[in-house]
Amino acid sequence: MTEDIKVAIAGINGRMGRASVRAIGSVSNLSLVGAFGKPGASYVGQDVGAVVSTLNTGILVSNGFLDVLAQGNPDVLLDFTLAEAAFHNAQLALHHGVRPVIGTSGLKDKEIEALAQLAEKFKVGCMVVPNFSVGAVLMTEFAKQAAAMFGHVEIIEMHHTRKVDAPSGTAMYTASKLESLGINFNPQEVKEQELLPGARGASTACGVRLHSLRLPGLISHQEVIFGAEGELLTIRHDSFNADCFLKGITTAIRMVMQLDHLVVGLEHLLFPHQVPL
Repeated sequence: MTEDIKVAIAGINGRMGRASVRAIGSVSNLSLVGAFGKPGASYVGQDVGAVVSTLNTGILVSNGFLDVLAQGNPDVLLDFTLAEAAFHNAQLALHHGVRPVIGTSGLKDKEIEALAQLAEKFKVGCMVVPNFSVGAVLMTEFAKQAAAMFGHVEIIEMHHTRKVDAPSGTAMYTASKLESLGINFNPQEVKEQELLPGARGASTACGVRLHSLRLPGLISHQEVIFGAEGELLTIRHDSFNADCFLKGITTAIRMVMQLDHLVVGLEHLLFPHQVPL
C-alpha cells in the first residue's frame, strides 16, 4: 500500500488555502498534517475545520512553518500566501527536506532561480505553479501555438478586487511563453499617444501587451487575443469557483514527490511527452 503523503498548507485562511483542505481530503493517499497563515492571526490555535467551515479535523492552525514542521513533519508544503512570505517559506521548506508547491503569484525571476539552486543542492522537488486549472494550462499552451502564426497579441486578465498583484501570475507566465518564441509582437504602425498613462496596458520586452481588470463579481479569467488582417482569434479561460483547481492541486502534490529539482508550470506534469522537464 502506498504511504500517505503528508501535506501542510500555508495561507489557510485564503480562498485557495480553504479549497485545498477539500482537495486533500478527497484523495485517499493525501493527509493534511498542518496549516498556518499570517503569524499572530486570530485563528492561530483554532481547529483547521473551524477556519475553513468544515468538520473539526483535530489539526490546529500553527503560527508558522517551523511550528508545522514540529507538529506534523510534512512531506509537502502547499503555499498560497503572498510572494515575500512564499519565498521565505519555500527556502525554509527546502532546507528541511520538505517539497514546496507554490501557488502564490508574484515571485521574481531571481527568487525562482534561488529556489532552483536550493532544490538542486538538496535534491528536493519544488514546483512553482502559475495556475492549477487544467483549462488555464491548456489556454497557455494553445496561446503559444497560436503565437507562432500571429504577429499581434494582447492579454487581458480579470480578477476579484482582493487580488494584490497585477498582472496576474498566469498572465505573466503566458507572456513568458510567447516571449520564448523569439518573436517581436505588435510592431508599431503609428506613434501612439496615451491620453491617460497606462491606457494601452503594460508591455513586455517582446511587445506583448497586458491589461488587468479588478472588479467585484470576477473570480479568475483571462483572454489571449490574436489579430490579423480580417480575423481575430480569442483564447479564453474562466474560473467560476475553486473546484477547477482541485485536480491540479492534488496532481502537483503527488508529482512533486517524484522530483529532485524545481519545475515551473503544471504542463510539465500533465503533458510530459510534449513538454520536457
